[in-house]
Amino acid sequence: MRERITGYARMWPREVLYKNEEAKVLQKVKGQLGHPGVYILYRDEIPYYIGKTERKLFRRIWAHANRPRTKYFNFWNFFSAFVVSDRRYVDEIEAILISSLPTANRAVPKLRRIDLPNEIWKELRKRGIP
Repeated sequence: MRERITGYARMWPREVLYKNEEAKVLQKVKGQLGHPGVYILYRDEIPYYIGKTERKLFRRIWAHANRPRTKYFNFWNFFSAFVVSDRRYVDEIEAILISSLPTANRAVPKLRRIDLPNEIWKELRKRGIP
């Protein structure tokens, strides 16, 4: 079976997406994130926004970092990215991340939510667990 996530970048600083004297840095980042995938924008260590692209991760994250009119431009300083080898799984992986992390996303994950049954909640409350 082919791997769905073939690589990831964890907590990279936003600054690696800016043009600077070291054009090689930007080119390396561009090459490593030149695939479809899912990304997380962080405000310090706190997940702020989860996004996806079926094109190149670099382009999408670069746009968040370099276009002041984008919605999340001022709200993040680090990012993580997950390279997804098969575009068919991008939506599913994004939905898992949105479901599991507290973020500012307004998106509703395309997954069926399973609620804790009321009888279990009642039992927990009896034990003093809110």
